[in-house]
Amino acid sequence: MIGLGLIGGSLLRALAASGHRVLGYDSDPATRATARTAAARAPAGARWQIMGSVRDAVAGAELVAVAVPLPAVPDVLDELVATGYSGLVTDVTSVKGPVRDLVAQRLHRQYSRLAGFVGGHPMAGRETSGFASADANLFAGCAWVLCLDPADEPVTTLSDWLTVATLVTSLGARVVPATAAEHDRAVALVSHVPHLLAAALAATAAGDPLALTLGAGSFRDGTRVAASPPALTAAMCGGNAAAVVPALDAVLAALAEARAALTGGEEQTGQSAGAARDPIAALRPWLAAGYAARTGWPPAPGKTLDLPARQDALLRLGRAGGWITAVAADRRTVTATRPASAS
Repeated sequence: MIGLGLIGGSLLRALAASGHRVLGYDSDPATRATARTAAARAPAGARWQIMGSVRDAVAGAELVAVAVPLPAVPDVLDELVATGYSGLVTDVTSVKGPVRDLVAQRLHRQYSRLAGFVGGHPMAGRETSGFASADANLFAGCAWVLCLDPADEPVTTLSDWLTVATLVTSLGARVVPATAAEHDRAVALVSHVPHLLAAALAATAAGDPLALTLGAGSFRDGTRVAASPPALTAAMCGGNAAAVVPALDAVLAALAEARAALTGGEEQTGQSAGAARDPIAALRPWLAAGYAARTGWPPAPGKTLDLPARQDALLRLGRAGGWITAVAADRRTVTATRPASAS
């Protein structure tokens, strides 16, 4: 395990609790010290080791998980190349296209593979960060994207994908197959833009002491992720700018519609405020779409089924919003669930 923040530390704890032998490393000496102290206090049989270098952490490993922010990924990949590591690599970075490209450039050396790779992203987290916030149960029930690229961009083999999917489902997570581009487009909508909206709302309210005193559930829930470290949010959103910009534009357009409903559209039509339509009545249809979407989320699971462990079948499942809960021992089929609306 390379990187021992919230996600990397939680994965280290989860793997150790499942009986795996886990070696960890973080570039921060203080984090390494914290993780060593925690290991000594962990139950027997669920402990881990913290190493002093990447080389020591990956020596003899069958799988290396990279859990560092996007700007740090190139250096980590270069360090893996320097060690001669030739096993399997996965990552938990919140942007997948740039990581896939970095792997192709640095780890695969123009597809002459030094190591196998499966891009991943567990949709789990908290506004707090660091190893002290790590939790072995963080991934239970969460959606965990594992990327399968098109046949003309063979960064990941199906065999490697199934290996990582088997491990992830053993931790209680739901594996969602997707291409890197599909992942980045989707998380721009449900993760990256919400971080920007939370930051904007929190910063806007910060100048009004009365508003902050009156802030309750809607403000707390709407701004929770604004408490995430700015450097991590900047790396996440900036690293996915190509997908975040159109998603942000769509939200801004929707907010512009809400503003027009509140003003009665007089700015566009030249109407006076007195002649404007009723803003309460105008807002109702605008609010209805969001109400329907939120009350229908999360999607109810449909029937469980067995699917062939083929790339085309797996990607169709992911595009329908489905997920995998197990990989068969012979790796020919997977246990899958689609949302009830898509079943």
